[in-house]
Amino acid sequence: MDFRLSEQQLELQDAARRFARGELVELARELEEKDVSVPADMVRRYGELGFLGVNLPAHYGGLGLGHLEALLVLEQFAMISNAVAFPVFEALVGPARTIERFGSDALKAAILPQVIAGEATVAVSMSEPEAGTALTDLTTRASDEGDHFLLSGTKRWTSGAGHSRYYVVYTRLSDAPGAKGIGALLVDRDWDGVSFGAREQLMGFRGIATRDIAFDNVQVPKDNSIVGAGGFAQLMSAFGLERCGNATQSLGLAAGALEQATEYVQERQAFGKPIVDFQAVQLRLAEMAMQVEAARLLIYRAAANAAHSADGLPSVLDSSLAKCFANEIVRSVTANGMQVMGGYGYHKDYGMEQRVRDGFAWGIAGGTTDVQKTNIAAALVGRRFDQRR
Repeated sequence: MDFRLSEQQLELQDAARRFARGELVELARELEEKDVSVPADMVRRYGELGFLGVNLPAHYGGLGLGHLEALLVLEQFAMISNAVAFPVFEALVGPARTIERFGSDALKAAILPQVIAGEATVAVSMSEPEAGTALTDLTTRASDEGDHFLLSGTKRWTSGAGHSRYYVVYTRLSDAPGAKGIGALLVDRDWDGVSFGAREQLMGFRGIATRDIAFDNVQVPKDNSIVGAGGFAQLMSAFGLERCGNATQSLGLAAGALEQATEYVQERQAFGKPIVDFQAVQLRLAEMAMQVEAARLLIYRAAANAAHSADGLPSVLDSSLAKCFANEIVRSVTANGMQVMGGYGYHKDYGMEQRVRDGFAWGIAGGTTDVQKTNIAAALVGRRFDQRR
């Protein structure tokens, strides 16, 4: 068992680090201040440098590398901010991967080259006002009209809504109850009947647009079917990779907080010496480092094991362990970072308080930490638990 990265992986990681730190720091501040998304020309720049196609097939313009390589890149972007990392997240571990895994050859050929080049982004639209964790309660429906579907319903908490061009929409495609009637369609934001609510004002996630989406008798071509009715389990199987991406967004925040705090305590002086010389500060740094390294190893293990799995995806157990742990430690690590920086940690100009606010989001998005723990318990005992009875 070798924990060292290969030369190619180190080169890719270094390229992502140099780009993120050289070109995205000021942009991250702007996104936070103005609550706007990464501009289209910068997303195209991501694409030109290959960052949006790391683990996507070469014949669509991607690099054709593995999931670990994709997460290495995502981590470096997330160390700057989750907002500048979000286009990378969506392309490498998010809904674009659902299209790549389940879409028709024609749909993949139409969408993936746009994503890889940074010409279009894809978001996922799952939750509804009355269907969040209990996602199989969703009521959005697409009726079969022969040569097209007619889609109607309301979605909530869609990250990237209004900004992204395409949406992987979870919807009912038949009258079968629960998961048996659910599938997914790809919807273009510019189609008639698609509208967006006001931008949500959230505690964090500034720079990542979140809005409701309303579908009012939207005509969806049959060619835009991704997964048919009864394919809910397929959609969830692909979610293991997104869990790892969610965990990596948390990891990036925590690793960035550790780095910033370590630099600060060596520069800041009190009582005539750097505050790192005080044992209380040393203990906080050590705790932060242990948590960051443990989260990183869980994420990397999930990605490495996926390469040896039958479907090439992280398992529910590995991905839930990684997500839940990273979601929990990012809150602790960023809070400790704020504490050792004192008033500067609490000040908006220095970025640590932003990490604290953003860190809380990932343990809610993509399945709460409590949901991950039920996944872990189910994997341990070998059966799923019916939460309805």
